[in-house]
Amino acid sequence: MRIAVTGGSGKLGRHVVRRLSGDGHQVLNLDRAGERSPGLAIVDLRDYGQVLDVFLGLDDRHSGFDAVVHLGAIPAPGIVPDVATFENNMLSTYNVFQAARRAGIKKIVYASSETVLGLPFDVDPPYIPVDEEYPARPESTYSLVKHLEEQMAIELTRWDPGLSIVGLRFSNVMDVEDYERFPSFDADARLRKWNLWGYIDGRDGAQAVARALEYGKPGFEAFIVANADTVMSRSSASLAAEVFPDVKVVKDLEEHETMLSIDKARRLLGFEPEHTWRTYHSNRTTPVED
Repeated sequence: MRIAVTGGSGKLGRHVVRRLSGDGHQVLNLDRAGERSPGLAIVDLRDYGQVLDVFLGLDDRHSGFDAVVHLGAIPAPGIVPDVATFENNMLSTYNVFQAARRAGIKKIVYASSETVLGLPFDVDPPYIPVDEEYPARPESTYSLVKHLEEQMAIELTRWDPGLSIVGLRFSNVMDVEDYERFPSFDADARLRKWNLWGYIDGRDGAQAVARALEYGKPGFEAFIVANADTVMSRSSASLAAEVFPDVKVVKDLEEHETMLSIDKARRLLGFEPEHTWRTYHSNRTTPVED
């Protein structure tokens, strides 16, 4: 396919561009800044005219796209003032969705967020593991925008029955070098309780994007995308019992099983994480000779 990736220079975006290109797709990164290259077009997603124009064609670079992967955004709360987060992220996503529709692009995959589940869980989750079945619980302006984006996707796919929009509720994206600090999380179970000790390796996040593009069924679907394990050495059951003693655990948790349920992504997308911080640390351990 010919695929536009917004925010392809970002932490997750780099993995997505690499994965999709490696899979044989023609990929163009649409970002606000970056070094001049054949794979990059400088686009301000807040400007609808620019977005529509680049979706329709760009000189001799391309003449249209088959799909859009929308990752471009202010990536977390607390980076800029709330109103700036709302204006940038809400407007950019509307522009991408609407311009794709006008350009006849029927396949959109975009970055929703684990935050809609109720992060930082100062109010207990309804049950553990959390999943996509309970109503959104945004607790920040950033998360509110992610919830509104999902609602917008629902309505746009209702207006356009042939349109497919998949929202991937990514957990905290990690690169390999981030795994250096993981053992330090064991010191206090509450350090990472804010997202139920979850994470997603950037390479597995890219896998989820690739599988969502293959899925491509008309309508809107949201999927939690996390690694199969937690960031902790302790068992998941003991973490839940200590930090969320009043929350019902609805299944028998395996030793380090994620509490951000990926069952739906496994079932419908065929998603299966391939990377873990545990392998990284075990490979760095030098056996001691007798």
